[in-house]
Amino acid sequence: MDLWAAAQALILGIVEGLTEFLPISSTGHQIIVADLIGFGGERAMAFNIIIQLGAILAVVWEYRHKIIGIVLGLPRERQAQNFTANLLIAFLPAALLGVAFADLIHQYLFNPVTVAAALVVGGVIMLWAERRKHQVHAESVDEMTWKDALKVGCAQCLAMIPGTSRSGATIIGGLLFGLSRKAATEFSFFLAMPTMVGAALYSGYKYRELFRPDDLPVFAIGFVTSFIFAMIAVRALLKFIGNHSYAAFAWYRIGFGLLILATWQLQWIDWSTAQH
Repeated sequence: MDLWAAAQALILGIVEGLTEFLPISSTGHQIIVADLIGFGGERAMAFNIIIQLGAILAVVWEYRHKIIGIVLGLPRERQAQNFTANLLIAFLPAALLGVAFADLIHQYLFNPVTVAAALVVGGVIMLWAERRKHQVHAESVDEMTWKDALKVGCAQCLAMIPGTSRSGATIIGGLLFGLSRKAATEFSFFLAMPTMVGAALYSGYKYRELFRPDDLPVFAIGFVTSFIFAMIAVRALLKFIGNHSYAAFAWYRIGFGLLILATWQLQWIDWSTAQH
């Protein structure tokens, strides 16, 4: 393992960890940063699977007590059963569409220009959602109905477009459908667990031949870095939403997306030919 490969793994691990659970699109940032530092091809596909697992492990660890309580209470507690059913209902729409269209989406939409456009559009929608009057009927994830879960699950399908943001789609969708900020954010975290693990297992099996023993040190750096920075991001976001709206993330999305589009239009960087 050379120093540049280690540095690339460190950079992308930090990007994944910081952006996976914020409504600013981790996939979009990965595509853009990977293009800038020249990390692409088949090796990058395998690497992305590993660092996503690192990020999801962070949120599993953060909510380990609630997860253990749900698992232990599943045989006899109605609340645990309802919560598990809601997760399954919310998970299914994206899972079905992902299996059907993942290859086409990756082929045609995984490029920085698409990401930039989705960042801007998503940011505008986020501002609109924050400024409209909220009518909250579920203050916590335990108060959600199966209809709430299905609506959030359908919103998550939008995140198949890179740059939209899985967490952004589910959180803003939750706000629009009557969840409190805390409930929408926490349900987004919990929904990420089956969604990301399922996607990682599916991709890991599909591209299993890309995993090579000599890449283990690079993958380990990315995995650990992603875990650490995802933990920081999750805790910071939960603290942030207690007193703030998501408007700051919306403006960041718009500004970052416009910057990418400007560099493309001015031909400072030829983003349109990026291959991943």
